[in-house]
Order: sequence, then structure tokens, then C-alpha cells
Amino acid sequence: MKLSVCIPMYNESAIARSAAETFSSACERIAAGDWEVVFCDDGSTDGCGDIVRGCGIDGVRVVGYEHNRGKGHAVKTAVLSSTGDIVIVTDCDNAYGTEKLAEAVDVLDRESADAAIGSRLLDPDGYAGYTFFRKLTSRIYIIVLRLLAGFRHSDSQCGFKAWRGEAGRRVFALCETDGWAYDIEAILIAEKLGFRVVEMPVRVINHRESKVRPFRDAIRMTADVCRIKKRIRRLDAAKIES
Repeated sequence: MKLSVCIPMYNESAIARSAAETFSSACERIAAGDWEVVFCDDGSTDGCGDIVRGCGIDGVRVVGYEHNRGKGHAVKTAVLSSTGDIVIVTDCDNAYGTEKLAEAVDVLDRESADAAIGSRLLDPDGYAGYTFFRKLTSRIYIIVLRLLAGFRHSDSQCGFKAWRGEAGRRVFALCETDGWAYDIEAILIAEKLGFRVVEMPVRVINHRESKVRPFRDAIRMTADVCRIKKRIRRLDAAKIES
């Protein structure tokens, strides 16, 4: 089993080196030489991609592009560049801890699942350290997703997700959302393709200031969700089956 860990990265020069060292060490413990860590530099301007390259760690590589496109595009680029049998997407700041990498592999096998998505709601301490406002907006957004898109899971915006490699690459090849709503698009496409999606409890152990702007991004994400739902309904059957 080859393990791929995919990490979107935008202006993360302060933590880029430690992220490369932390994730590569964790992958070595789990997969013993049969792994890769793929950073996608989302048009950063602070040289974080060069910092990762400069670490010179075998198995760690950087893909990317010149201009900022958004987290969704970075995740898609990293996943489509991956070669692993298991592909895990997580954040550069290691928000959920490296022990979740091995746990995700176990969940996929135990549940015979194609994807395992992190849920902070399923962990009793999943929202520990969050402000009341962030907890409230997260709950409201899930309700909106259920009403607008028929979303049936408990957490859409958690940055930790694991995929069977073939399933993940097939799903992200069909994704078009560059912004924060990319998670919803990927999950809805996966379910339309008939892939089995399960949840696993996670909690944030490394808190950083969120890059999400609650009101502005909520409006944009809601509009994205409406477009995503319409687009998925119209997906050509031949395109899905290819």
C-alpha cells in the first residue's frame, strides 16, 4: 500500500519546513518507504514552495502554479498529482495531528469505504477551542447544506479527508470549484458515482487564525453550493462512467 498525503499551501513560509519534516516522518512510520507527501503551492508569494523543496527530503515534492486559485484548486492539483493507493488530504498546520493518518487508513479498510471524511461533530472535543461564533456559523452552514444540496453528513468543512487513490483521483478530475465549497462538491460527486463515504471523528489540536471570512465567504460558498448542485444533476452519464 502506497500512502499519499496531499497538502494545499498558500503563504505558509513560517511552517513549511516543519510541515515537510513532520508529515514525512509520520508517513515513514506508517508506510515504511512506500509513501509521498505532495504539497501544492497555491500561487504563494512568500517562497514557501522553495522552502519545502530546499528540505531535500526524499518522497516530499511540490506541485503548483504561479497565481493564487483557491484551496479547492490546490487540493485538486495535489490529488491528481498523487500516485498512492490511499490519498489523505490535510492542512499544512497539521491541525488534526499525524496520528489521524494511520487511523484514516484503518477506517477505510474496516468500513470497506472509498472515502473517510473528518467530522468535528462526532468527537466530544471536536470544537474545543472554537469561539461561540465559529461554532454557531458551522452549525448553521450544515443546516443550509442539508436544505440546499441534500448534504447528509455532519461536517462539510473539516480539512481532513481520506480517499482510496483511484476513487479520489476520479472524483477530483470532475471537480470544478476552486473556493472553500470544494469539499461539498467532492463529496456529492463521490456519492453520485456510487462511492461509499463514511465519517470519522476528529478534533483540532493545533489552532490557528482561520483564513475564512465568515460573512463574505458564507455568501460565496452558498452560491457555489447552488451551482454545484445544478452541475452535478447535469453531469453527463458518459463523462461520469469514463
